[in-house]
Amino acid sequence: METLVESPNFWQDKERAVQLSKELDQLREASQSIERLKKQVQEIREFLELAGDGEMAGQLAPLEQSIAQEERKIFLSGTYDRNDAILTITAGAGGQEAQDWATMMLRMYERYCQKKRWNTQILSQSFGDPGPEGRIGTKQVSLEIKGQYVFGQLKRESGVHRLVRISPFSAQQLRHTSFAAVEVIPRITESAEEEIRVKPEEIRVDVFRASGPGGQNVNKRETAIRITHLATGIIVGSQTQRTQQENRQKAMEQLMGKLYALKEQERQGELAKLRGQKSSIEWGSQIRSYVLHPYQMIKDMRTGIETSDTQAVLDGDLDEFIEAELRLLY
Repeated sequence: METLVESPNFWQDKERAVQLSKELDQLREASQSIERLKKQVQEIREFLELAGDGEMAGQLAPLEQSIAQEERKIFLSGTYDRNDAILTITAGAGGQEAQDWATMMLRMYERYCQKKRWNTQILSQSFGDPGPEGRIGTKQVSLEIKGQYVFGQLKRESGVHRLVRISPFSAQQLRHTSFAAVEVIPRITESAEEEIRVKPEEIRVDVFRASGPGGQNVNKRETAIRITHLATGIIVGSQTQRTQQENRQKAMEQLMGKLYALKEQERQGELAKLRGQKSSIEWGSQIRSYVLHPYQMIKDMRTGIETSDTQAVLDGDLDEFIEAELRLLY
């Protein structure tokens, strides 16, 4: 790949060149990570010759951490696991309750991404009605997340998330149950994907003005884009970029990801039939429960992982859940 990148004609196809350059950087990083592990092992061997076993604990901890980090990548070998991702949160039935839960989840995932040093950008967001204390709920929001292995790490977050709490919208302090659905798809560029192709006649493109909370216009020009895939009825949109062209590109990346997810869902359904298993849509079932009243407990229904430190999880501490989900796949 280095020979290819150094060839005189490499940058003639700019989009392909960018994609290959990114892939080469990832391969270099993987190679360097293994070399760092080898170096750490060698240093510990040399340390063993000079020190006793009792002094080894402090030396082994960093190595164990590094090995665990590399081991995690073994579970991220899917076709698009290295890709960026688009995470969409949709409030369930329940009005302001569910919309407020969707906003809480958006904050949770944004905090998680900050801790991972991933870049995030809201592509589109539809707001609910303002509630008490200035709380503005979210009907639906799509978040673009950029970083290494983003899709691979987040893909198992797809599903229905359930919240039980004392409602801030209830004057009687009643307990309410709210639901929000999460969908995670890989970010796929049109030039990078050979298998998934979308012809112009297969989509309808609508242009409109972007809006903010309360319906106020945040863009006086019609730059926001909504794309409908006619065959499947899939609808995607982007409204936060400055131009129509940029919003169209972001919307098409979402459409490509959703079409891939649809194909993968169909493939898994066929595999389940062959194995004699009941087919189920993963993001149509409850995967995690967040109980804030009458006790504090967050539990993942697939892995059995649970914690009573609910505030830490809502502040983005999701590593334990996500790692267990990845291991469950294998």
